[in-house]
Amino acid sequence: MSITIPVPGLNVRRAEATGRIALRIAAGALLVLGATQLPAQSYPAKPVRLIIPAAPGGGTDIIARTIGPKLSELLKQNVLTENRAGGSTNIGTEVVARAAPDGYTVLMASTPHAINPSLFAKLNFDPIRDFTPISQLATTQTVFVVHPALPVRSVKEFIALAKSRPGQLTAGTSAGTSQFLAVELFKVMAKIDAVNIPYKGAGAALTDTIAGHVQFQVNTLVATLPHINSGRLRALGVCGPKRSPILPDLPTVGETLPGFESAGWYGLLGPAGLPRDITAKLHDTFKSALSDPAIRERLGSQGVDIVAGSPEELAAFLAREIPKWATVVKASGLKPN
Repeated sequence: MSITIPVPGLNVRRAEATGRIALRIAAGALLVLGATQLPAQSYPAKPVRLIIPAAPGGGTDIIARTIGPKLSELLKQNVLTENRAGGSTNIGTEVVARAAPDGYTVLMASTPHAINPSLFAKLNFDPIRDFTPISQLATTQTVFVVHPALPVRSVKEFIALAKSRPGQLTAGTSAGTSQFLAVELFKVMAKIDAVNIPYKGAGAALTDTIAGHVQFQVNTLVATLPHINSGRLRALGVCGPKRSPILPDLPTVGETLPGFESAGWYGLLGPAGLPRDITAKLHDTFKSALSDPAIRERLGSQGVDIVAGSPEELAAFLAREIPKWATVVKASGLKPN
């Protein structure tokens, strides 16, 4: 038999002790909670890799390097722009698909991201499931250009020349891009026989067009405008649905070939499973960089339209783009590799 002997003040002290233990447990829980949130709160704690899945010199590379210094300033960490070209952007894209979802490896995606599912029989990643949408950054006009030695000054004259020289005119475009498909679509709609040479990157294709190793190409306005202004390339038409305010006197290709249209876009993607707060931090940082007046003026003067859309808007955009380009690939007659 046990006997409980009441001791004055003991129950009070026991209650106080119990309260102190409860406070310690609560404080410990808060510390654990804070620890789990600390990486996101302190992000970024080291440099961020911005993967450019294309060679230097193309529109994706130009835009990434234009905003890179401002991103480093805003994040207070270096943003390292890294070109991982090859496989029609698939090599660099796979690097990000396989990266840890911690915000330290992100992808500067562009139109091929929506095209490649239709051009390749098998990809080592899913363009939707393996990525976290962060922002559609910008869109850009594309332009049909020729080497100035070619004796044409309009789309109509180019088509006539191509028909008089079947199989002799060559185009240089980055494999798997909207520019490559735009040339294929142009060939079909204009009923011409020309050779479309696939390059590893838009920069190399542009260099060879300027040098006259190939006679024409479709490329972004941001990449070609300096060479159009210098006379090293001759623009025959813009490929979007309307004329560009940068080159207001230049007609659209569609004014000669009704229904022809091609434009480019750039977006930011992270690996699947990227935490929501890090996604928001990256979105806000890129949006702030693109809002900088000097950057807006520089990109705007090269035909780039700033979008800086939300992650949800980019997800919806990709859901529309992939089937759209599947239709274009089918119309061009290209078969998946």
